[in-house]
Amino acid sequence: MATLAQTEQDFTRLPDLPAEVFTAPLKKPDRVGDDWLEPEQTQYSSDDDAIWNDLFERQMKVLPGRAASAFMAGLDKLDLSRGGVPEFGRLSEELDTLTGWSVVPVPMLIPDHVFFWHLANRRFPAGNFIRTRETFDYIQEPDVFHDVFGHVPMLTDPVYADYMQEYGRAGWKAMRYNRLKALGSLYWYTVEFGLLQEADGIKAYGAGILSGPTEVVYATEAKSPNRIMLNVDRVMRTDYVISDLQPTYFVIESFEDLYRQTVERDFDQLYKSLGPGFTYANTAVIDVDHVVNHGSLEYTLRGGRGSGAAPV
Repeated sequence: MATLAQTEQDFTRLPDLPAEVFTAPLKKPDRVGDDWLEPEQTQYSSDDDAIWNDLFERQMKVLPGRAASAFMAGLDKLDLSRGGVPEFGRLSEELDTLTGWSVVPVPMLIPDHVFFWHLANRRFPAGNFIRTRETFDYIQEPDVFHDVFGHVPMLTDPVYADYMQEYGRAGWKAMRYNRLKALGSLYWYTVEFGLLQEADGIKAYGAGILSGPTEVVYATEAKSPNRIMLNVDRVMRTDYVISDLQPTYFVIESFEDLYRQTVERDFDQLYKSLGPGFTYANTAVIDVDHVVNHGSLEYTLRGGRGSGAAPV
């Protein structure tokens, strides 16, 4: 198997991870190979399907008018309202016709280099499990609802689909520079928690927003968070919140704008200029920012989720 250093442009083979590249250690289940793909998709029960349907119905009460038009169109193109957990084979056939992507089942969060490899080959790894009724409102590890409902409709948009593939290709370069935290921040503030300026207002396209009922309203309408136009160099120096609503969101003008700012950026030079940690707090507004909304940060300053503060 080739090493990362030898295969910058060869995405056909899964690379070895050199010892000098620092990533989170993950224990691979015995049933999966080096690609971390499950042998087959879980056979979901009627109770599981009911959880999917209830989650879907809850989101559809809040998403119209707040979700990006490309996301809403993607829901229709893939007919995700047909009921029950989608079957990956059928979903992949439909997605392949539209943008050449597929959806593949994985048991859990997977190693960075494997995740990047799948994206580089237009495969989206989706959790092969669904949350329980006890974890209905919040689950730490992404499940099939977050991954398929939140992420996959956006992959029907050709430009966004190309961005995701390029992100996967960029991942191996980030690992060689040990700058995964910086690239992870870009993923967080675009793919997971990105906002888009549309003609009739700011809409959400990030899966972390779209798959949660509270965050989609908070991210697009609340006075607390900062909303700042995307600047890739700035974003990759910015810390983020994992287990609460974001103090800051970044806004793109279009998916073409997102593609230009990332794919056409010289990341070699950027990584050489970055430190190993973050420069800016997740609450910061700095002098180079093009600010859409300078937030009050009330929710964050009151203590966030743990304090019971209202997401206003």
